[in-house]
Parts: sequence; structure tokens; C-alpha cells
Amino acid sequence: MRRAIFPGSFDPLTNGHLDIIKRSSPLFDEIIVAVLNNADKRPMFTVEERCAMIREILPTVDTDGCTLIVDSFSGLTADFAKRSGATAIVRGIRAVSDYEYELRMALMNRRLEPTIETVFLMAGEEFSYVSSTLMKQVFELGGRVAGLIPELVEARMREKKI
Repeated sequence: MRRAIFPGSFDPLTNGHLDIIKRSSPLFDEIIVAVLNNADKRPMFTVEERCAMIREILPTVDTDGCTLIVDSFSGLTADFAKRSGATAIVRGIRAVSDYEYELRMALMNRRLEPTIETVFLMAGEEFSYVSSTLMKQVFELGGRVAGLIPELVEARMREKKI
């Protein structure tokens, strides 16, 4: 069983996240979309709301037979990966600045859990500038985010704004 985790805040889930999930699915038998509960951030959605939205959206993603699971965690990503029985951590890279950050995290995760590899996937061109933070900022200022986040997520963002 080739199991990976794809960790992130997913606040909100973007089409870039879905692209990484879809493109990494041929590499693994199972991917756990691992929603990070980070108390230091001011999330738009609770962990439970994020998990529920992701569970609702994932069946629409063509995964080439890979099983997708949604879970949440706090603490170290390497610890969660080990507890989950994962052999890999999937991360998306949008730009050089992402690479520098992700390289440091991958090296620390390797030090913490040497048996778990980090797999980097380059963002698709159409999503190379999309981040959850940017989507929240644009949305809160009245900009259009259609096509950059799933329709369900945009609808839930509108509900939150009211």
C-alpha cells in the first residue's frame, strides 16, 4: 500500500489544491488530505467545516483509482504521517519562494522521520499564483474568485460573509 498525506490548512480549498491531488493520485494507492488545525492562524472556516467541504468535493476529482481520505491533525506533519502509516508527504510548489520554504520543511521532516519522503509537484500554470490567503483577500475585497476555487467553497465563503 502506497499511502501519502497531503497536508495544508485548506482555508479555503482551491482548484490548485485539487490539481495537486489529481496529479499525485497515480503515484499512490491512498492519499490522506490532512487538514492542519493551526491555532496561530485566523481561519475563515473551522477545521470541521473545511473537512466537510473537502469530503463533499473530493468525489468529483478523477483519482485514477486512488482512494482519498480526509482527516485533520495538530502538531508536527511528520508525526501525523507516521501515525497514518504514510510513506510520503505531497507538497505543491508554485514559485521559488515556495521551494525555499518547502525545502526547509522537507529536510526537517526527513530528520524527524527518515523513512518518510517528501514529493514535490509543480503547480499547474493556471494555478501558479493561487493561494488560500490570496483567495480570501480577493474575495473579502469583492473580487472574483470563480474558476480559482470550487463553486461549493465560494458559496460557503458568501454565507460566511453575510
